[in-house]
Amino acid sequence: MASEVAPPFFVESILFLSATVVAVPLAKRVGLGSVVGYLAAGMAIGPFGLDFIQSPEEIRGVAELGVVLLLFVIGLELEPARLWRMKGDIFGLGTSQVLACGAALVGLFLLAGQAPNIAIIAGLGLALSSTAFALQILQERGQLSTSYGQRAFGILLLQDMAIVPLLALVPILAPGKEDVGGTGVLLEIGITITAVGGVIVAGRYLLTPLFTLLSAVRAREVMLAAALLVALGSGGIMHAAGLSMALGAFLAGVLLAESSFRHTLEADIEPFRSILMGLFFISVGMSLDLGLVADNWRLVALGVVAVMGLKGVIIWGLSRVFGSTNSDALKIAVTLPQGGEFAFVLFTAAATAGILQRDILTLLLAVVVLTMLMTPVGCLAHDLLAKRLQRRGVEPAAIEGFDETRPTVLVIGFGRFGMMVSQMLTSEEVEVTALDNRADRVSYARKLGYKVYVGDATRPDVLKAAGAEEAVLVALCIENDRVMGQAIDLVRSNFPKAKIFCRATDRAHALDLTRRGVDFQIRETFESSVTFGRAALGALGIANDRIVEIEDDVRRRDQERLDAQLRDGLMAGAEMLHQVTPRGGASKGAQNGPESEGTQDT
Repeated sequence: MASEVAPPFFVESILFLSATVVAVPLAKRVGLGSVVGYLAAGMAIGPFGLDFIQSPEEIRGVAELGVVLLLFVIGLELEPARLWRMKGDIFGLGTSQVLACGAALVGLFLLAGQAPNIAIIAGLGLALSSTAFALQILQERGQLSTSYGQRAFGILLLQDMAIVPLLALVPILAPGKEDVGGTGVLLEIGITITAVGGVIVAGRYLLTPLFTLLSAVRAREVMLAAALLVALGSGGIMHAAGLSMALGAFLAGVLLAESSFRHTLEADIEPFRSILMGLFFISVGMSLDLGLVADNWRLVALGVVAVMGLKGVIIWGLSRVFGSTNSDALKIAVTLPQGGEFAFVLFTAAATAGILQRDILTLLLAVVVLTMLMTPVGCLAHDLLAKRLQRRGVEPAAIEGFDETRPTVLVIGFGRFGMMVSQMLTSEEVEVTALDNRADRVSYARKLGYKVYVGDATRPDVLKAAGAEEAVLVALCIENDRVMGQAIDLVRSNFPKAKIFCRATDRAHALDLTRRGVDFQIRETFESSVTFGRAALGALGIANDRIVEIEDDVRRRDQERLDAQLRDGLMAGAEMLHQVTPRGGASKGAQNGPESEGTQDT
C-alpha cells in the first residue's frame, strides 16, 4: 500500500530540480551563466516570487555544505609549484586588487554612514569578483591561455583564497560578543591552535596512507565516502572549535594538493559540490526581496555603477602597474568588475552572525546579481568599441600567449614504458602529468620525483581533473589492451584537441590501434629488439655500415608486412620475413609457410 506521507523535503526537492532544469539552461543560453540561473530559480519559487517555499532558512544549513566542498576543491587546486609559477600575478596583483578595491568600497560605505563592521564586510565582499562568471567568459572567448587571461586567473585565484580569512573575520566583527577575560582569550586561542594543528597533522600523516589502503579495495564508492568524510570531517573539527567549516575544508584540500589521489578526489567531490552550490545559490535567490529592491531601485542602481566603476578603474590601473599593456589592462578590467559568488557566502555568514540586517543583505545581494548581469554587456561594449577603432585604423594589440605556458602531456600508465617516455619529455621541460591506477606504483614513482597521481583512465571526470582539456598530447602507456581501447574512445569524444599516442603490446594490438586512427603507436619491444640485434651483429664482427643496411632493410620489411596485414589479416606478409635455411644464407622470403609466432610478434 502506498505511503500517505511523502518523505521529508520530497516536494521541495521536486521544486528545486524543476526550477533548476528550466532556469539554468535558459540563463546559459543567453550568456548569463549558471549562477544567475540558480538565483533566478530561487527568486521564482521563493517567498517573494511564486511563494512555493515559504522558509528558505530551512534548506540553507544543507546548502552551505556546498561552500565547504567548494573550499575543499579550491584547496586541492593550490599546488605549490603552480602557485610559484604565478606568484607575481597571484600574490602581487591579486593581493593589491583585493586590498585596493576593498579599501575604496569600505570608504564609500563609511561615507554613506554605515557602521564600521558593516562597511568592512560589505566593502571587502564586493571587492571579490566571480570566478565562475569570469572563467566562463574567458573560456568561451578562447582567451584563458593569453597573457591577460592568465593574469585575470591569478587575481581570481587570490580572491578564492581571500574568502578564508574574510570568513574568519565574521565572528570577530559580530555584535554582542561577551567580553571575556584573559583566561577565556587564552582558552579560545588554545582551542583554535589545537583544531588547526589537528587538521594539519591528520592531513600530513594520516590521509595519504588512508587513501592508499582504501584504493586497494578497488571500490569507487568507498573512495567517494572517504573524500566526503575528509572534507566534511575537517570542517566539523573547525566548527567545533568555533571557526569556519570552510576553513577546515580548505586546509584539508591544501594538504592533499600534493597527494597522488588529488585528481581522483577532485573528480569524486565535484558532482556533490556542484549540486550543493546550486542549492546554495537557489537559497540566496529565495531570500531576495524583489519588492524591497524595487522600492530602492535608485540606491541599487547607484551601487551597481559605483562597484563596477571603482573596481574597473582600480583593476585597470593595477594591471598597468604590474606590466600589462593598455589593451590587456582594459580586457582584465571589463572581465572582473562584478561581484562574485563568494560575496553571497560572506554576506550570508555575516547576516547569520547579526552583522547585516535583512534589508541591507537584500540590497547587497541585488547589487552583486546586477553586476553579474552587466558584465557580459560591458564585454560586448568593449568588443564593439575595439572593432570601431579597428575600422578607423587603430589596430588592437596582438594577443600574445602566456610566457610561462609550455606544452602539456598527460601520460596514462606509469610502468617501465611510461616512465621512460616521461624522462624523454621532461628532459625538454615539457610539463608532464601522469596517472596510474596502482597506488604502490604511484608511491614508488613519486619517491623518484615524478608528478604521478592515482587515477582511472576510463573516467572522463578524472582525466579532466588531471588536465586533459589543456593537454596537447595524451600518451596511453597502459598494459591492458581493453582498457586502452576504452581510454582511446573516451579521449577522442571528450578531449578531441589532444593527439593520442599509444603503446602497443604486440603486433595484433598495433594493427588494431592503426585501424582506430590513433596519431602514433609503437610496439613496446620493437625498438629494443632492433637495438639488441644491432649489438649482437656488432659483437659478431659485422661492419657498422652493413649493420645500418640490415637495420634499414628489417624496418622496411616490417612496415611492408604491417601494411599487408592491415589489408589481408594477421597472417599476411610472411614472405617479407628473412628465413634461415639449415646450411645456407638468409633467403629473401619464407621457405616453410607462415611464421609460427602469431600475435606474440614484436
